[in-house]
Amino acid sequence: MFWIKFILIVVLVMTFISLVKFLLRKFLKIEKVKKKFFSYNYINELHRKIDKVLRIFSTISLLTLYSVLLFYNEDVIYLVFFTMVAFGILDNLIKAFFEWKYTQYPKQSILTLTDTLILVASIIIVVQFNLLGPY
Repeated sequence: MFWIKFILIVVLVMTFISLVKFLLRKFLKIEKVKKKFFSYNYINELHRKIDKVLRIFSTISLLTLYSVLLFYNEDVIYLVFFTMVAFGILDNLIKAFFEWKYTQYPKQSILTLTDTLILVASIIIVVQFNLLGPY
C-alpha cells in the first residue's frame, strides 16, 4: 500500500509541476530551452565547480550523518531524508541564481524556483498529513 500511495503522490506532484510550468510559460512568455535529458546542464564553469563542491560536501555529510544516526540513534533516521531535501533545495537555488545572472534566458530561473517551491510544499504536505503512513 505504501508504494501505491508513493507512486500516486509522485504522479500528482509531477503533473502539477508540468501544469504550473505550462501556465507560467504561457503567461510570462518564457521560452522553452532545450536541455539534454539526465545531464547536468551547467550554466558556466563557475556553476560546474560550485555544483561539484556541493555534491562532494553533501555526499560526505550524508554518509557521516547516516552512519552516526544508524549506530547511535536509530529513532531520528528521518533526518537523513530531510538533509537530502535541504541539499536538493540548495542545489536548485544555486541553479536558479546562475540562470538568473549568467544566461540569455533569465526567466528560466522563475521555473526553477517554482519547481523547488512546489516540491518543498508537497514534501511538507505529505509529512504534515502523514500521507505515506508512520515513519
